Amino acid sequence: MDRLADTEGRIAMKRCYFCKGEIVTKEIRHIHQWGDKIILFEGIPAEVCRQCGEVYFAPDIVEAMDKGTMQAEKAKESVKIPVISYRELVKT
Repeated sequence: MDRLADTEGRIAMKRCYFCKGEIVTKEIRHIHQWGDKIILFEGIPAEVCRQCGEVYFAPDIVEAMDKGTMQAEKAKESVKIPVISYRELVKT
């Protein structure tokens, strides 16, 4: 079985779907893209594979991030993100 119930009754993953590595629960930073909006969330509860780094979110966490994306103008701060063109990188 690849899932177990956590202390709040949610089903938590035990093994990574891709590499079968061990899954651990921790808080992460996550870049969430919604259309042309890019939002950086901090302190997001996630299940993360120790082996390959794949990240899994519970449905309620994804819903909260989607809701937060709609309220981006209320963000506590903004950061500048560089935009790099792949075509410029490989130009000879």
